[in-house]
Amino acid sequence: MQNPGSATPDRSDRFPAQERFAEGAQYIGGRLRHGTSGRTHAVVDPSTGDEVYTYELAGADDVDAAVAAARAAFPGWSGATPGERSDALHRFAAVLTERAEDFARAESLQCGKPLKLTREFDVPGTIDNTAFFAGAARHLQGQSAGEYSGDHTSYVRREAIGVVGSIAPWNYPLQMAAWKILPAIAAGNTIVLKPAELTPLTSLLFAQAATEAGIPDGVVNIVNGLGLVAGEHLVGHPDVAMTSFTGSTGVGKRVAEIATATVKRLHLELGGKAPFVVFDDADPEAAAQGAVAGSLINTGQDCTAATRAYVQRPLYDAFVARVAQLMDGVRLGDPFAPDTDLGPLISHVQRDRVAAFVDRARGYARVVTGGEAPQEDLKNGAYYRPTLVADAAQDSEIVQAEIFGPVLVVLPFDSDDEGIRLANDTPYGLAASAWSRDVYRANRATREIKAGCVWVNDHIPIISEMPHGGYKASGFGKDMSAYSFEEYTQIKHVMFDNTAVARKPWHRTVFGDCQ
Repeated sequence: MQNPGSATPDRSDRFPAQERFAEGAQYIGGRLRHGTSGRTHAVVDPSTGDEVYTYELAGADDVDAAVAAARAAFPGWSGATPGERSDALHRFAAVLTERAEDFARAESLQCGKPLKLTREFDVPGTIDNTAFFAGAARHLQGQSAGEYSGDHTSYVRREAIGVVGSIAPWNYPLQMAAWKILPAIAAGNTIVLKPAELTPLTSLLFAQAATEAGIPDGVVNIVNGLGLVAGEHLVGHPDVAMTSFTGSTGVGKRVAEIATATVKRLHLELGGKAPFVVFDDADPEAAAQGAVAGSLINTGQDCTAATRAYVQRPLYDAFVARVAQLMDGVRLGDPFAPDTDLGPLISHVQRDRVAAFVDRARGYARVVTGGEAPQEDLKNGAYYRPTLVADAAQDSEIVQAEIFGPVLVVLPFDSDDEGIRLANDTPYGLAASAWSRDVYRANRATREIKAGCVWVNDHIPIISEMPHGGYKASGFGKDMSAYSFEEYTQIKHVMFDNTAVARKPWHRTVFGDCQ
C-alpha cells in the first residue's frame, strides 16, 4: 500500500482565486470581464472537493467580442518588426519569472498537481518556452531572392495568418496555454484561447502577464466557457483564420468537422497510448524507474505518459515485481505538502472513469498493485492509487483505450520484431520509448516505431527547441520548436518582372502578334 503524504498544511496560503479574478474570468482587450452566458461554473480543488472559484461562463457574445479585439489588434501587432515582438516576449519571460510562485500555486490548486511538480516542471518549462519564442520571433524568414524564370526574380515571404482560435485541455493548463499562445504571437498573429472550464486560472494569469509585459491589448484574449458553446463558436467563427486544438481524438474530429466548414488552417494534438519497449539487454533498474516516473507523471494525465510496457520475456517477471514495489512506495497526499509524490486526478468523474477501466480489466487481466481509491485522509479528493496491470491481451480494452490515469499495463514479448509490432498496434502515435544498451537495436526501434517522439532509455522529457506532435490518430502539427513557429505563418510567393517591357514574350502565346 502506498505511503501517505504528510499532514495537510495550512490552506490559507493557497492561491486566492476569488480575490484575484473578482472582475470576471474573461480576458478580452486587455481587461477582465464577466461572461454573458447566464451560467456559472465552479473551479474545484480536486484534492478536497472544495469549490475555490466561481465564475460566469462565456457565451457566443463573449467569443465575438474576443475575436473582434484580436482582429483589431492584428494590424498593429503583425506590422511590428520581429525585433519589437522579440523584445516584448523577452519582457514577458521576465514577468513570468517574477510571478513564478503565483503560477505554481494556481496550477497546483486547480489541477491537484504536487506543488513541487509545478515549481520544477510546469512553470520553468513555460518560462523557457517564452524565452525560446522570444528568440524565434527574430527569425521569421522566407527564402532569398533568385531568378528562377529568366526575366523574373522570385522570393518567398512568411506572413502572419490572422486571428488564431485555440482550445487547451485541463491536464497542463499553463503549459498548453503557452504552447498555443507563444508561437502564434511570436509570428505576428493575435489569439483567442479557450482553456478547459475546469482550469481557467493560470491562463488568465498568463494573459495578464502578457499585458504587464507591454504586449498590446487584444493580442492575447481568454474566453472561459463550455466546449459545446464557446468552443464550437470559436472554431466556427468566420473571422478566425486558424484553429489549434489539444484534447481527445474524439473531440478533435468534431473540431476538424467544424473548422472544415470555413476552410481554416488546423492544428490538432490529440490522444496517445505510448508504448514503453524494454529489450532484454536494457538496464533493468533504469527501465523500472523510468516506467514508474513515465506512467505516473501528472497522475498519468499526460498523453505521452508510458501506458503500455512491452518487456522482453527474460526480464518480464522481475520488471513486474520491481515496478510494483516502486509504485507501492509512491506517496499520495496533499498537493501543497512537500513530500507528496502523486496528487489526485482532475475530478471525481475522471477518477471514477479510470477506476471503471481497471475494474473491467479484473475479468481478463491481473491487477498486480493499486486498483483502488485510498480510504484514509484523502477520501474526499479524486485520488487513485498507482496501478499496475499484467497479463492482459493485446486487443483488450485496458491495452488499447486511452485511460488517462495512473495505470500502467505490462505485456511480455519474445522477438524484437514482435516488440516493435506490438508497440505500433494502436490507433495512436504520439510518443514512445525504447530501452536498450545496444545502439543498433535502439536505432532500429526509433526508425520503426510510428510516433512523433521516440525516447531512448528515458521517457517524458521535452525541450523547447524540439517539436512535439503525433502520427496517426494522435493528430498533426507540432508544438514547440521552430516547426511550431512556422505553422503559425503562411507563405507567399512574390515575383518581379525585370524587363520593364510592356509586351512580354509569353504574351504571344495568349494573343499572338496583335498590336
